[in-house]
Amino acid sequence: FLMQNSSMMKKTLKCIRSSLPEMASVLLLLALHLCVFTMSGMLLFIGEKQGDGQDRERLIYFRNLPEALTSLLVLLTTANNPDVMIPAYSKNRAYAIFFIVFTLIGSLFLMNLLTAIIYNQFRGYLMKSFQTSLFRRRLGARAAYEVLSSVTAEGEAHPREVGVRPRDFLQVLQRVQLDGSHTQAVMEKVRSYGGDLLSAGEFQKLFNEFDKRVIKEPPPRPEYPSPFLRRAQIAFSHRYFDYLGNFIALGNLVSISVFLVIDADVLPEDRDDFVLGILNCAFILYYVLELLLKVFALGLPGYLAHSSNVFDGLLTAVLLVLEISTLAVYRFPHPGWKPETLGLLSLWDMARLVNSLIVVRFLRIIPSLKLMAVVASTILDLIRNMRAFGGILVVVYYVFAILGISLFRGVIVAPGNGSLSPDNSSAPCGSFEQLEYWPNNFDDFAALITLWNVMVVNNWQVFLDAYRRYSGPWSKIYFVLWWLVSSVVWVNL
Repeated sequence: FLMQNSSMMKKTLKCIRSSLPEMASVLLLLALHLCVFTMSGMLLFIGEKQGDGQDRERLIYFRNLPEALTSLLVLLTTANNPDVMIPAYSKNRAYAIFFIVFTLIGSLFLMNLLTAIIYNQFRGYLMKSFQTSLFRRRLGARAAYEVLSSVTAEGEAHPREVGVRPRDFLQVLQRVQLDGSHTQAVMEKVRSYGGDLLSAGEFQKLFNEFDKRVIKEPPPRPEYPSPFLRRAQIAFSHRYFDYLGNFIALGNLVSISVFLVIDADVLPEDRDDFVLGILNCAFILYYVLELLLKVFALGLPGYLAHSSNVFDGLLTAVLLVLEISTLAVYRFPHPGWKPETLGLLSLWDMARLVNSLIVVRFLRIIPSLKLMAVVASTILDLIRNMRAFGGILVVVYYVFAILGISLFRGVIVAPGNGSLSPDNSSAPCGSFEQLEYWPNNFDDFAALITLWNVMVVNNWQVFLDAYRRYSGPWSKIYFVLWWLVSSVVWVNL
C-alpha cells in the first residue's frame, strides 16, 4: 500500500534495484575475503596441546566452518573486537596480525568501497530518474502551451504573435485543484507580465513556482498609542530579550544539574526538595511573564507565527499547570518538604516531570545560535528529504518482522518470575541468558525492536548464537540477510 501510493518511494526502490548488480560485485568480493580468512583461521588455530591459547581460540570461535564464518562476519562489523582474538593473542602476540589484516581489508577497505559504489551508482540512477521526471513535466508544459496558444490564435483573425493570453491561463489554473499558496504565487507571477502574450519560455518558468518553498510573512505587530508602550514593545521584541530568556533558562538548567549531583546518593524519600522547589517556582513564574511580554510585543498571531515560540509557549503552559497542581496538592515548599503521596503522582514524580520539561525547554536556544540553527535546519531538511527512504525502511521492517514472527515465534521462552526460575549466574558471560535479553524475541510486533537492535550491530553476535541454539543453525541466514539489507544497503544510502 505504501509503495503504490508514493511515486518517490517507487522511484527510490527502482534506483536501488538498478544499483544491485554493482553492489553484488563488491559483496562477492567480500564473501571471498570471508572464505579465505575463515579457512586460514581454521588451519592456523589448531592447538598442539589441550588448554593452550590456540586450542581455546579454536574451541570458542573456530570450532567448525559455520562458527568460524560467523565469528569473522561479526568481526567485520567490529562488534566482537577484540574478544575474538584475545585467546590466541594471549598465547602469541603475532596472532594479532591475522585479525588486524582481516579488519583492515574487510572493514576499512571493502566496506568503504561498498559504500562508495552504492553512493555513486544510486546517485547516478536517482539523478537520471529526476531528469526523466523533469523532462516529462517540461514536455507536458510545452503541450499545454501549444494547446492554449492555438486557442489564442483561433480568437484572432490575423494573429501577429504566438503565445498564450494570461487570462486563458488563469481560467485554466482556477479549475485545477492545487495548493492554495502555490496557486497564488503563480497568479501573481502571471499578473507581473501584464497583458502581453506569454512566450514558451515564460510559460515554462511559471511552473518553477511549484518547486519553491512557501515562506509566510509574519502578521503585523499591534500598534499602541502610548509612547511608553511602544518603547516597551521595542524592548520586549528585541533579540537581547531572547538572550536574557536563554540565560535564565541556562541558570535553571544549572540549578537542576547541581541538585542532581548533590542528591545522587540520596534516596528519593530522604531528599529535601525545598530549595529546588522554590527555584523552579521562581523560574516558571519568569517563563510565564516572558510569554505574556512576548505576546504583548508581537501580538498573539505574531507570537504563534514562529514555531520556536509555539514550542516555548506550550512547554511553559504545561509547566505552569504542573506547578499549580503541585502547589494545590502539596502546598507551598518549606524546609523538610517531603509530604506523603497524594493523587496520581508523588511529589518526587511531579518534580522529575517538571525538571524533565525544563531540560527539554532549554532547546529554545537553538534558533538563537546561528551555527547551531544551521545544523538543526540541515538535519530537518535531511529528514524531510529522506521520507522516501524512511517509507522503504518501514516496509522492509514490516516484511522482516512478519517473517521473523513466522519463523521464531515461541522459540525463546523467558523464565518465570517465581523462585523456581533458573538463575542466570551459571550462564556464560555475555550470553543471551546472562545479559537477560529475553524481551528481544519474535513473539509479537516487539520483533521490530529486536530487528532494530540487530541493525545497530552492537552485540548482534549474541542474537546469532542464541537463535542458533534455540532454533537451529539456519536461523543465521535470516539475521545476516537483515544485516545486509538494513545496515549495509539502507544505512549507506
